[in-house]
Amino acid sequence: MRRLFWVFLLLAAPALAQDLSRHGGPVRAVLPLPDGQHIVSAGFDHAVILWDARAGQARAVARWHRGSVNALALLPDGRIASAGEGGRIALWAPGLGAAPAHVLEGHSGQIASLAARGGFLASAAWDGTARLWNLADGSAQILEGHRGQVNAVAFRADGALISAGFDGTIRLWAADGSNQIIAEFGLPLNALLALPDGGIAAGGVDGMLRLIAPNGAMREVEAGARPVVALSLDASGARIAVASLGGDVTIWSLADARLLHRLEGPGLPVWSLAFGPDGRLLWTGGADRQVRRWDALRGRAIGPIAAPPQDNLPAGLDAHGAQVFRACSACHALTPDAGPMAGPHLHGVFGRRMGSLPGYAYSERLARGDIIWDAATIGDLFTRGPDVVTPGTKMPVQRVDNAEDLAALLRFLEGATR
Repeated sequence: MRRLFWVFLLLAAPALAQDLSRHGGPVRAVLPLPDGQHIVSAGFDHAVILWDARAGQARAVARWHRGSVNALALLPDGRIASAGEGGRIALWAPGLGAAPAHVLEGHSGQIASLAARGGFLASAAWDGTARLWNLADGSAQILEGHRGQVNAVAFRADGALISAGFDGTIRLWAADGSNQIIAEFGLPLNALLALPDGGIAAGGVDGMLRLIAPNGAMREVEAGARPVVALSLDASGARIAVASLGGDVTIWSLADARLLHRLEGPGLPVWSLAFGPDGRLLWTGGADRQVRRWDALRGRAIGPIAAPPQDNLPAGLDAHGAQVFRACSACHALTPDAGPMAGPHLHGVFGRRMGSLPGYAYSERLARGDIIWDAATIGDLFTRGPDVVTPGTKMPVQRVDNAEDLAALLRFLEGATR
């Protein structure tokens, strides 16, 4: 059986490029707004999009970020914060716009998580720090203590900040910047929630949801076979939704850790999810580049916020290779006239020096451009993985494990990218 293996990040999609009012890559964050009608999404394609969910239309698209946008947060005054790969936090007016109203700078690595409370915004970044920003003057308190990437931040009901990271610890931060380890698991943690009773929910790379009571007692729930990457709590505090890279989306009762619903239909890595303000809807975003709506009470699909794009892969080329390429199409278009995508278009890639396509913001490693793409070098990229061939690249770590799949993909690309 043909298989496409992804070593750490799994990106798969059934369709090609989006127009300017759609995401051109996996949806990394979703933020329902309090009016119940609008939702903001952000993705690997560098875009932040404000949607009118009832009309099924994008009302505003902002492409200010240079790199994937990983996190969104709603500020108390209605502004929207977005952050991601570039390490900068954009503060947008409620209707977005061509450029943010304010920018917060200081992180030296990509930002993975944002949380807002009162006049403060917290950020977690892969530079090994969390930061607590004073929104009144833009100043930041740097919080150091984690060993490695900080992946998530959240505010407890009492206003205290907690964080989780690659080192497997959950830390509670004091006003003076000191921290206390309140839980440690020995494996990376990706997602974090503060619960209304003072407890904590955390999701890790082992697919487990961990519920930690205020007294330290812990329950473990097997939420999926792949890493948990997103959590959301409904407004009542009674249900928690869990998303994983394996495509699992589950809804649990917090009181007894009972599975209420397993949503059928994503079938792809789900990067983000959030309950709507009244708890009736659950919104998800994932590798299919769609923002999807679910009936959270019945566990049923309602559908994407807009009709999915049509599959228009070139006809008459290697059919096996076209099937393998569908996984690449989440981030790459075959033609130069496609809308913005998470990755550069592949037209003319054979014979092109890496990192040389004008107008695309490459990572520093690819911009150095010491590889010429051809069947041998592309084959090597997918055999050993981008992390080995081009360390430091923004490209997800992935391999095509099956030799027949790889040969078919190369045949397809040679014809489709001319």
